[in-house]
Amino acid sequence: MARPLRIVLVRHGESEGNVDESIYERVPDHALKLTGRGRKQALAAGAELRELLGDGAVQAYVSPYLRTRQTFDLMGLDRNRLRVMEEPRLREQDWGNLQDVEDIHRQRAARAAYGHFFYRFTQGESGADVYDRVGAFFETLHRNFERPDYPPNVLLVTHGLMMRLFCMRWFHWSVDEFEALSNPDNGEHRTLLLGANGKYRLDRPFDRWI
Repeated sequence: MARPLRIVLVRHGESEGNVDESIYERVPDHALKLTGRGRKQALAAGAELRELLGDGAVQAYVSPYLRTRQTFDLMGLDRNRLRVMEEPRLREQDWGNLQDVEDIHRQRAARAAYGHFFYRFTQGESGADVYDRVGAFFETLHRNFERPDYPPNVLLVTHGLMMRLFCMRWFHWSVDEFEALSNPDNGEHRTLLLGANGKYRLDRPFDRWI
């Protein structure tokens, strides 16, 4: 099995929904675009990743949401060394359809009290549902690792909650540990590094709730 040397998880840049919750009443979550600040964050992330990945080939998996695709495009990675797959299982936690801002606030407060992992949004998903999606994606990922020509670098351009749940599943964290962690900022990344012992470690921890 040709396991990659590193698996890099990147959160999309700042989106319209990060600065204006009322937009969820008019625009589907999957169609939200990056803000000007988000575009700058994507460019900065690309500069960091080009240095991190060096000259190695990269297999990229990108959430189909517009803001993640825009983030990936703005990174400016060398397309000659890049394989790209759109991966719907890496999408954001589903909230349902168009939302009411007052209901968003109510449900977020309820989720904070109930727990981010188990709370299910009305007509949407719980964190546990997204965790199951991650497990299904792992099956694909590990099958791909068996290819003799699999690249040494894996890149996932996705969402904050998905990054935490990916690591929870990979490192077998408990629900309590997951709940204690916060999402990375927009444009931030975390990297799973393959050690000499054949096991992966996280390059730096997620921040913990204060």
